[in-house]
Amino acid sequence: MNVTLDGQDLADRAAAELEDASAQEIIQWASETFGDRLCMTSSMADALMVDLASQVVPGIDVIFLDTGYHFAETIGTRDAVESVYPINLINVEPQRSVAEQDRDLGPRLHGRNPGICCHVRKVEPLQRALEPYDAWLTGLRRDDAATRRGTGVVQWDRRKKMVKVNPIARWTREEVDTYIEEKGVLVNPLQYDGFPSIGCAPCTRRVAGGEDPRSGRWAGMNKTECGIHV
Repeated sequence: MNVTLDGQDLADRAAAELEDASAQEIIQWASETFGDRLCMTSSMADALMVDLASQVVPGIDVIFLDTGYHFAETIGTRDAVESVYPINLINVEPQRSVAEQDRDLGPRLHGRNPGICCHVRKVEPLQRALEPYDAWLTGLRRDDAATRRGTGVVQWDRRKKMVKVNPIARWTREEVDTYIEEKGVLVNPLQYDGFPSIGCAPCTRRVAGGEDPRSGRWAGMNKTECGIHV
């Protein structure tokens, strides 16, 4: 069996069939298709996707990339999410600690070469963490950024050779906010302190009113994505 061709065909057909489906229906399809070979990732900016997924797939594996550079509020949100929702949280760390990275690659790599830093602390650890799975759920939305406007509700990730499922790809910011308010979803407190997009502390700044929500990520650098999704 050609896994790549079969996976691509499966993703393409599902993307067309599920384009107008609800987030819950898309998650249900993923659960029925992949069973325990399905997981999800969360940056802990909020628990919207955790809330949705855990309703359909209680006990789902939720991967959190603990880079060693997170805000304390993000770690606190992770711990709260683990205690509140019926999930199996998997905390994934890079192979090098921050101190070991400073020793081997020099201090403040995130300021000198953020691309390498993201690869070492996010991309490579996630690649390892996803190895036991055939598909993963994400919270990507088309209106997050220009780089995400082509996001399908189901996609074939050629680099990871697995199916990526984006149940809220079509949701607007207004729909996200409404769901969070109505369902009482846990939210990282930094969201209410000028951080609409939350990454590692050294590479994330507050965003002024009217600015692009992701403009606080890697501000002043020619970089808009960590490399996980593009």
